[in-house]
Parts: sequence; C-alpha cells; structure tokens
Amino acid sequence: MTFHEGLKTHLQTGCTTVARAWSVTRRDGVQMGFTDHDCDLVFNGMIHRADAGLTARALQQSTGLSVDNSEAMGALSSSAISEADIASGRFDGAQVSSWLVNWANPDERQLLFRGSLGEIRRSGGAFEAELRGLSEALNRPLGRVFQKPCSAVLGDGACGFDTSTPGYSVEAHLMDVEARRIFRFGDTGSFDAGWFQRGRFEVLSGAAKGLKGAVKRDRSEGDLRIVELWEPLRADIASGDKIRVIAGCDKRFETCRLKFANQLNFQGFPDIPEEDWVMVHPSVATAQSGGSRR
Repeated sequence: MTFHEGLKTHLQTGCTTVARAWSVTRRDGVQMGFTDHDCDLVFNGMIHRADAGLTARALQQSTGLSVDNSEAMGALSSSAISEADIASGRFDGAQVSSWLVNWANPDERQLLFRGSLGEIRRSGGAFEAELRGLSEALNRPLGRVFQKPCSAVLGDGACGFDTSTPGYSVEAHLMDVEARRIFRFGDTGSFDAGWFQRGRFEVLSGAAKGLKGAVKRDRSEGDLRIVELWEPLRADIASGDKIRVIAGCDKRFETCRLKFANQLNFQGFPDIPEEDWVMVHPSVATAQSGGSRR
C-alpha cells in the first residue's frame, strides 16, 4: 500500500494539521463516522463526528500474518453509540476503517487500518471494543468435513436453496412474548408442526428490528403458533411487532430430498460407513452383496 503523496509532503513540513478518523459499518448497513479532531470532518461522502468521544490506542501492526491489535474506546451516547445498540449485538462484527487525515485538507488522508470489531466491554457509561485485523479470518478452519449430516447452512452459497420460495417462510405479527424467547402468533397458515424448528427468526419492525435468532421449538397449541428460540433476543420486542420465520433443516439427506427437493446440493456424506464397518470380517458378515448390512 502506497502512502498518500500529499499527506506525506504535509508530514515532512514538521508543522502538521492531522487527526484520526474512524468509519464503522454495522452488519445491518448503518454507517457512522468519528474523529478525535475538535470539528467534524467530511470525506468519502460521510460526516465524521467530533463530539462522539471515540479514541483509539496506538495500532500494533505487523508485516506477517499475525493479527493486528488495537482497541477503540469511547463514551456511550444516545446520538452515536448507545448502550442498547451494543447490548443487542448491533455492533458485533462491524467493519472498521481508521484514517490519518489532514483536517485542513481532508483529501490528504491515509488508510491506517481496516478490520472489524471483536469483543465489546461496557462499564461506567463508556465502552472498549477490540479491533481485529483482516488476517483474523485466517484463524477460521476451512474445507469440507467428512460426516453424514450436511455441513451447509440453509440458503447459503453451498446449499443454494432460495428461502424466499413460497411455503418456506411466513411473516406475521406477534400476539404475545415471553422472556424475549417464546413467541405466540395467530394465523400463520397451514404449516405442519415443527416446520420451522431449527429455522431462522427475523424481526422486521419495532425496537429489535434487524435482530435474528435460531428456532429451538415450533409447535401448535389450539389456534396459536408457538415459536421458541435457543437464546433470548438482546433487545425489547413487543406484541404487534412484525416477524419473519424461515423453515428449518435438520441436516439429514431425507429432509433435504423430501422437504426442500435440494438433494443435488446436499453437502454431507449420507453413505459414510459406521465405525464397526472396518471390524467386520467377510466370513462372518450376514450380507456380502456390498450393500447395506441392515
């Protein structure tokens, strides 16, 4: 990465007008800009606010593949970063860019860091957020797993199934909420009991808009549909909020074939032999046709 020539010339003068600026892009698309300068800075079509109180420790960066380390610190404020947004997970995994900017001429700037937010800690009306560099992604294991169940997530690139297909999702308004985890609906159509188990729960309106959860149980009780999540949502949700629930998949080949007709994209190995297969001697096997021994 080449250093901006204009900013380089400015720094060589020895009398500088530079500040740090940050841009944060949450996973829901919300963008925010901050700066430690005493006035707002505008560049890249974004206003970087001076009154947000966001600062950062010195970046520790390397030329190898080790993870860059730094922390962003700031004050919680209702206009920029609220405690409710952090508690609900809206900043988890947000993309972060850090700039060194000539505040007298914002066109002279240099990108210092690009990464994401990691662990966020809150206390005393302030927060500290761990910054993770781009090389953090190299710590994740990749590759296929030799197992019977499907390793794909329903609807992702490997699965290829379109979850917006009619009959595989429903949108409805909540009738009742219990502990942010158990939700009751009225008429949701003629879906079989358990159709949404292991599926996805998405909030489309209200204070928790944009949050998602994994469905633990899905059952009918009279005229009500009851959906229970594995973990409570991390924001307030109320009766009348609009919800989308997407059908679930238990990762079995039979489910992929019969429920989704997507067996050609099945990412598991349904015919993998069991562990005792290697211990069976041909002379004692009850079936010697090469097929299933069951």
